[in-house]
Amino acid sequence: MDFTPAAIFDMDGVLIDSYHAHYRSWLEIAAAVGKYFSESDFAAAFGRTSREIIAHFWGEGVCDDACTAAMDARKEAAFRRLLEHDFPAMPGARELLESLAADGFRLGLGSSGPPENVALVLEKLAVRKLFSAVVTGADVTRGKPDPQVFLLTAERLSVQPAHCVVIEDAPAGLTAARRAGMCCIGLASTGRTRDDLAAADLVADSLHELSPALLRRLLIQKAEGKK
Repeated sequence: MDFTPAAIFDMDGVLIDSYHAHYRSWLEIAAAVGKYFSESDFAAAFGRTSREIIAHFWGEGVCDDACTAAMDARKEAAFRRLLEHDFPAMPGARELLESLAADGFRLGLGSSGPPENVALVLEKLAVRKLFSAVVTGADVTRGKPDPQVFLLTAERLSVQPAHCVVIEDAPAGLTAARRAGMCCIGLASTGRTRDDLAAADLVADSLHELSPALLRRLLIQKAEGKK
């Protein structure tokens, strides 16, 4: 391999098992405004930006920009409060990041979450120094499945998209990675099944299954035009 490889991580459902904390924070916001919000509603939207979820479930145009911003801020503050109380680190996350960095991979984070959430997670995991690029929802104007977040991360890493492997847990994120021209690994975390991740080049049940050698092999196969 005569190029510098990169691994781009989604955050929610990949570095942290945040499914339940996100759902509980959405329930809190829905109850405050008298709205019903089922777990199936949440599961279908998990991985999209908070503002997209508000527009979808509360009605496009029903909540103006100021209302949406206020709901968004309140929901994310509730989410961070839950994380402070009980931080659900994904098993094997820190070990995988450290092994990839030691093997010469450039590491990027491409998340739809707000900067405050990302900063909290990186602080709790104690891995901020391992990342050469961090892109949050505040850096992009289009959420997944648009590839903007991953393309911007690759740009900040100074790595070609074809030399990047994305680790994602959401179908929208996998679509974004493919549209960006990147390899993608689907992680079957809480709320996701292997069938949900059929668009991935590889599906894993745990981060412990992944390694620098495996990611390098995927990139070589892509370069050779193989699945």
